[in-house]
Amino acid sequence: MNSFKEIKLKDCLINGLKKDNIIEPRKIQSQMIEIFMEGKDIIAQSKTGSGKTLAYLLPIINKIEPEEKKLQAIIITPTHELSVQVNNEIKKLAKNSNLGIRSSLLIGGVNIKRQVNDLKTKPHIAVGSTGRMLELIKLKKLKPHTVKTIVIDEADRMINNNSIIQTKALIKTTLRDRQLVMLSATMPKDIVNIATEMMKEPVLIFVEENLINKNVNHYYLEVERRDKIDMLRKVIRSINPEKAIVFVNRNEIIQDVVNKLNFHKLKTVGLYGAQEKLDRQKSIVNFRNGKSNILIASDIAARGLDIKGITHIINLDLPEKTDEYLHRIGRTGREKEKGTAISLATEYEVGYLHRIQHEFGIEINLKILYKGNLANKITNKNTNNKSSKRR
Repeated sequence: MNSFKEIKLKDCLINGLKKDNIIEPRKIQSQMIEIFMEGKDIIAQSKTGSGKTLAYLLPIINKIEPEEKKLQAIIITPTHELSVQVNNEIKKLAKNSNLGIRSSLLIGGVNIKRQVNDLKTKPHIAVGSTGRMLELIKLKKLKPHTVKTIVIDEADRMINNNSIIQTKALIKTTLRDRQLVMLSATMPKDIVNIATEMMKEPVLIFVEENLINKNVNHYYLEVERRDKIDMLRKVIRSINPEKAIVFVNRNEIIQDVVNKLNFHKLKTVGLYGAQEKLDRQKSIVNFRNGKSNILIASDIAARGLDIKGITHIINLDLPEKTDEYLHRIGRTGREKEKGTAISLATEYEVGYLHRIQHEFGIEINLKILYKGNLANKITNKNTNNKSSKRR
């Protein structure tokens, strides 16, 4: 479908999208929205940055009955940052479309009394974490029996071994005839099987496109583990990024990396799950507005975080799962911009990078730091040839 009109969105929503310079539906939106509005359960996969958020927000808002002052939709996400982002998008859509639709942000780490007061305004949509929503349901402040639609964003994280118990518990609080929709950039077969068991004859929508963004160039440098932070500093000096996210696997070393880079006059902030909520918000605001241009983060930032102008992704640690490589690099090269992904790999980890190359059909080229710049490694053969010519 070539237009939102053909998808049968309300005119006010179409006009609201125009205010944000959104004129035509993206591929995932054109394939999903009409099926969504028919009330069918859906499992959808589309690459990072392809427009999945609007693919579920537009039909939700289109279906909401504003005059009915009751909860009609729940959206759950794996991170506070993604929940905030989705909630802000709802408010912007509602405002631009002149629709009296209200939403509440329900996440942990925030004064629950404030959220209870917000729920007294009778929101149509609740966005947030499963834990906080279950807590509010137990207190009888969030009433899920009127919910018609549940969306699980980044579903591969929300129905894996660590999160599935709470996710299932939240779903069970709603009526059986409600609609269930799950989306992610990666939906492995085992996750699809679990999702299917939780749904009523779901429609599978897998957008046929290369999951790897062709606007991103991939490189790696081979480095000893003990030298990784020092190499990171040198790489950042070399590339001088407008905005870069550096991914680290262990929360406990993030602040140490931040401190070391700041000591060398690099404008750096950190983002990780164990942080106080206000510190996390401050880090994102400073990174978004350019006060800091380096963000050291755990995989919390690989999921749904949409910040314009990210030019580089650097893997200080390689992701523990190959799928997470896709989510990480999805933060750059968005909206047809160019992006660069750089991995710092030990000799042992290079084999893992080769596996990522093979699995996703990408080329990750070896680079070295030469006189402060990233350069191609000169092989011994080439060196010998040059020596022969000199003779």
